[in-house]
Amino acid sequence: MINNDTIVAIATAHGVGSIAIIRLSGKDSLLIALKISKQTKLTPRLATLSKLYDAKDELIDESLVIYFKNPSSYTGEDIVEFQCHGGIAIANLVLESCISYGARLANPGEFSKRAFLNNKIDLTQAQAISKMIDAKSEDAVKLLAKQLKGELKDFVHNIREDLLFMLAYTEVNIDYAEEDLPSDIYQQIEQKLSNIISKLTNTISSSKQREGLIDGFKVAIIGKPNVGKSSLLNKLLNFNRAIVSNIAGTTRDTIEESIKIGTHIIKIIDTAGIREASDEIERIGIEKSKDAIEEADIIIALFDNSREFDGEDAQIVDILEQTQKDKIVVVTKSDLNSKLDIKKIDPNYIEVNTKDNIQNIIAKLESILNKTTIRNDDIILVSKYQVQEVQFTLDEINKATTPLQTGELEFFAYHITEALQHISNITRPYEHTQMLDVMFGEFCLGK
Repeated sequence: MINNDTIVAIATAHGVGSIAIIRLSGKDSLLIALKISKQTKLTPRLATLSKLYDAKDELIDESLVIYFKNPSSYTGEDIVEFQCHGGIAIANLVLESCISYGARLANPGEFSKRAFLNNKIDLTQAQAISKMIDAKSEDAVKLLAKQLKGELKDFVHNIREDLLFMLAYTEVNIDYAEEDLPSDIYQQIEQKLSNIISKLTNTISSSKQREGLIDGFKVAIIGKPNVGKSSLLNKLLNFNRAIVSNIAGTTRDTIEESIKIGTHIIKIIDTAGIREASDEIERIGIEKSKDAIEEADIIIALFDNSREFDGEDAQIVDILEQTQKDKIVVVTKSDLNSKLDIKKIDPNYIEVNTKDNIQNIIAKLESILNKTTIRNDDIILVSKYQVQEVQFTLDEINKATTPLQTGELEFFAYHITEALQHISNITRPYEHTQMLDVMFGEFCLGK
C-alpha cells in the first residue's frame, strides 16, 4: 500500500559541506516547494535559483530548486530537491519548513521503498543502491552499477521464464492430458533444469568468493604473544595505533583499523596472542581472536625468529592447516639470532624488519585482493539474502529432478513452484497468475 502523504529528508551526509540536499516526495511536494520558494511555478527538470523562506516568512537561504514531475522521478511521485548551502543548521531549517507546510519526516529507506512500490526499481536495484553507499572497493562500485542497471534483474527474469515454462507445461499435462504437447517437451524441461542448476551453482560459488568486495575484506594478524603483531599493525597503518611492549599479552582485545590497499579498503584486525589464558579477561580476548580468524578473509600469521618453535606456535600452524583462507606467513625479528625451526612452518615466509619488506607484505595483500576481480560476464549476488534465496531455489530444483524422472508431476510442479517463489523474492514476489498467463497464452485452453 502506497501512502499519499508527502515525505521529506536530508539526502546528504550530516556535517559541514559545500552543498546540502533536502528532498521532498509525494503529492504535495510542488505545493510545499512553491510556498517555501515563493515561486509561482517550477519547470520540471530545470534548476531554478530561488530564495527560501520559513513559515514565519523569514529568509533562510538562497538555493537551487529542481522539480521532477511524476512519473519521471526516482520514486515515481512528484519530487522536489532543494540544493542549499552546506551545514546542518541551514539544512535543518529547510527541513523544518517543509514539515511545517505538511510534509512528514521520511522513514529510513522510504524513498527507495516508494520507488519499488511504484515499479521504478526492483529489489535487486534497491539493494544495489544501499550497498553502493557503503562500497569498500572500486570493483564493488562497478559491480553494483551493473546491478543497478538491471543485470541481476535480467538474470532472475530469464530463470523465472524457464521455470514458468516448465510449470505451465506440467500443469497442462496434469489437468488437460488430452492436449497435444510437443513430443520432446520432457527433454526440453530436463535441458532447462540442467542449465539452471549450472547457472545457479556458478553464481553462488562466485558470490561467496567475492563476498569481501561488497562488505569489505578482513585481514586478521595472528600469532603467539609478543611475536610482533602490534608492531606489524602500526607499520601497515604508518602510525602507532597499538601499544607495543616486550611484556607478553599487552594486547588483550582485538584492535581494528581500516586502510586502503590498491583499490580496496580493508579492515586489519590485530588479535590477542593465541595461548592458554591465565585469567578470565585474557580468555575472553583469545576467544575474540578466534572469532576474528573465523570471520577473516585473509590471515597474516607471525612467528618469532628469536624464539624456539613451541606449543603456541604449533596452535598457529594448526589454524593455518585447517583453513582454506588466503594466508601470508611472516617471520619477525630476523635481525636477532635465529632459534626458530623454519621447517615446522610453511617455508614461504616474508621478513618484516624493514620498510621495504612491509611493502612486500602490502604487495602480497594486494595480489590476493586482486584475485577477486570480476569478469564482465559474472553475475554476483551482493547480499546474504540474495545468496540464501538462490540457494533455496537451487535446492528445490534439485528436489524436482527425481519426480520428473519418475513421472510424479504433482511433486515436480510443487518443487518448481517453490523454486519460482524463492528466485522471485530477489526481484518481485511471484504470483500464480503469471503461470496462468503462460499456460493459457501458449495453449488453446478454455475455448
